[in-house]
Amino acid sequence: MAEAKGAAAPLLAREDGRRRGGWGGATWAQTLGNVVVSIVGTGVLGLPYAFRAAGWVAGSLGVAAAGFATLYCMLLLEEETDEPKNYTYGDFGEKCFGTIGRCLTEILILISQAGGSVAYLVFIGENLHSVFSQSMSPAGFIFAVLLPVQIALSFILSLSSLSPFSIFADVCNVLAVAMVIRKDLQLIDHPFANRSAFNGVLAIPFAFGVAVFCFEGFSMTLALESSMAERRKFRWVLSQAVVGIIVVYACFGVCGYLAYGEATKDIITLNLPNSWSSAAVKVGLCIALAFTFPVMMHPIHEIVETRLRSSGCFQKLSHGVPGAEWLGLHSSRIIMVTILTVMASCIPAFGSFVSFVGCTVCALLSFVLPTFFHLNIVGSSMSLWRRVLDYGFLLFGLGFAGYGIFTALSSH
Repeated sequence: MAEAKGAAAPLLAREDGRRRGGWGGATWAQTLGNVVVSIVGTGVLGLPYAFRAAGWVAGSLGVAAAGFATLYCMLLLEEETDEPKNYTYGDFGEKCFGTIGRCLTEILILISQAGGSVAYLVFIGENLHSVFSQSMSPAGFIFAVLLPVQIALSFILSLSSLSPFSIFADVCNVLAVAMVIRKDLQLIDHPFANRSAFNGVLAIPFAFGVAVFCFEGFSMTLALESSMAERRKFRWVLSQAVVGIIVVYACFGVCGYLAYGEATKDIITLNLPNSWSSAAVKVGLCIALAFTFPVMMHPIHEIVETRLRSSGCFQKLSHGVPGAEWLGLHSSRIIMVTILTVMASCIPAFGSFVSFVGCTVCALLSFVLPTFFHLNIVGSSMSLWRRVLDYGFLLFGLGFAGYGIFTALSSH
């Protein structure tokens, strides 16, 4: 999400003041909850479709591989924070490669956040269309309903004001997953009849890309570690959370695919029957995600506004014209929301888009940058097998990102 991953920010905001002068005060249980919230998002609802593409065995192996690979690279970041300082991902980029490293790192984070934000809009548009199908197309819902709401919400500058909706979104996600699994179990009579275990090598990258997207809470790793009162327990907490999420993801993907087979849609909630309970879950998810969308947009607005404020032309205009600064900053928010809304209306399929983001930006953030940083900071003191392992993840991440870009370009 990455996805969906910005929802953890309000939960961490209460610890922020305590973190600045040292480590935070979050218990291991609070940190465990924050890790789960930062990782699990709407991407999970696209997993059954990925299992349909790859097969239920290949999909399960893909989820496990993506989860353990992401965990290893998360622990690399944690290993590099020996000093009593609250590093950000951008700090590592600057420490290793100077200003250019910071800029490239933050650009990747921005693109990742933008991808997650677009996925939110596509998800909401598709689900609203499935509930009110006679009204307008998914793109119509995105423009007519979501754009005005998101422009209005972009004027809210305090993330803490939106934190209740992040909690509401998590509750709706749990309810949606529970309802889907319940319906799946009712439909499964002969579990493995006409269900492929392995659909060929070419289907694996698609499923792996979706799985990587589902684990993309990467940029929150350092903040989560800093929030803990007992930092030494973070590795254990993170490992327990990721292993648990891997099991849930695999079970959810398998159940969804076994229930609907080749009819599995790229957003599994679209397979739910047209009942009041299904409609309530879909609308609840849409409302919650609409109100957590500004949380996903916050890093984007923050960097754009920082660049605006540092512009000489903008500074002159702000000092010379009353209200120019307020108008300029809010106009930038409206423009960014509008750009992402237009992008969302052009996305042909949720599953393909999520897989593309996972294959490219998420792979670079999750595998390439952490191994780059690790090799640069502690490479000289590592054993040979650790260096080989890091280089393996580095080359895999670059190759996977290249494959994702090639596939996207060749399909047009």
